[in-house]
Amino acid sequence: MTYQAFAQLHQHHAELHDSLELDSGVQLAAWTNRNDRITQQANHHTLSLYVADGYQCYHKGRVGWHNGGAPDRFCFMPKESESVWDVRGAVSFVHLYCTDHHLMTLAEQTFDRSPASLRLDKRVFANDPQITSLYRQFLLGHAWQEKSNRLLLSSTANLLLNHLLSRYCEFDWRLPAVRGGLAPNVARRVCEYIEQHLDQPLPLSVLATEAGLSEYHFARMFKQSLGQSPHQYLQARRLARADTLLTASALSITEIALACGFSSTSHFSNCYRTARGQTPSALRRNR
Repeated sequence: MTYQAFAQLHQHHAELHDSLELDSGVQLAAWTNRNDRITQQANHHTLSLYVADGYQCYHKGRVGWHNGGAPDRFCFMPKESESVWDVRGAVSFVHLYCTDHHLMTLAEQTFDRSPASLRLDKRVFANDPQITSLYRQFLLGHAWQEKSNRLLLSSTANLLLNHLLSRYCEFDWRLPAVRGGLAPNVARRVCEYIEQHLDQPLPLSVLATEAGLSEYHFARMFKQSLGQSPHQYLQARRLARADTLLTASALSITEIALACGFSSTSHFSNCYRTARGQTPSALRRNR
């Protein structure tokens, strides 16, 4: 899908630094821009976080231009809302695009409600520590093109969207409490699926579908059953496979990295050293 806000920025001075389609209906994009005037109206929702600068960003509201941009300020533009921006200096920001269909489906699965439509509140130059934390710690702290990060990134996007629904929707929706873990046969099936697909990206939606649950409920029930988040468990299983291949096979470090779901040898080596205290090459030398 082509997201209109994404396409419109391409037609202006904005420079795209990275982008990733996380799932059907969700995409990330990292931008910088300066000295630009943009009018946007899109057929999807856009959640934006200012990463750096932005002090000279102005938004045109009902009573004229308003300035309030700064690092960690967020803007949320619901579907069909028009926004006019005057960027008079430099700004670095990250967009999360989400289709209305995806958000509706997420709302129905998470909150067990089926509204005829979703009406979310527009926000400009706002503060929300949870949005900032999720962006900074997870979306900005991990390489988007590294396939071993796909589960973490998709899980974070899911948390952000659920937060929007619970805090910035016209309905008073509270995230449901999840009690109890996965049924033993479901936990076993999901773990077997993970083991058979360790070389694949494995976004959260795939594992939730395997369990027959919504992404929200699956992530929480998985942690209650396994004691780790899906991303932590998957990373541990990848490293365990790497241990086996490093000590019991003649595969090269690059081949082992790919077999364990890492896109590059360098990323595999960094993850392995962080977890094991030494690089894969050092382990083989010291065997």
